[in-house]
Amino acid sequence: MLTAIVLIQTDPALIPEVAQAVADVARVSEVYSVTGDVDLIAMVRVRAHDELAKVIADEISKVTGVRETRTYIAFQAYSQHDLEEAFDLGLD
Repeated sequence: MLTAIVLIQTDPALIPEVAQAVADVARVSEVYSVTGDVDLIAMVRVRAHDELAKVIADEISKVTGVRETRTYIAFQAYSQHDLEEAFDLGLD
């Protein structure tokens, strides 16, 4: 499973509508509205790299109100849960 983090700049007047339209795209697991240089961040999960083009270029980028996307492919996932398991010594 590949995870891509997609930074999305939108028409500011359409942020809620764009967020919902992106969330409705298959393989998009989450969409967050954020502060900073971008308006939305979408998490895309696919089985193969060639699926990324279909989801991002053919669907997300074509949502009305999307101005620009930047995609980052995740190599390794870390979470508090994973770290706790990695350092758990099995002591009660």
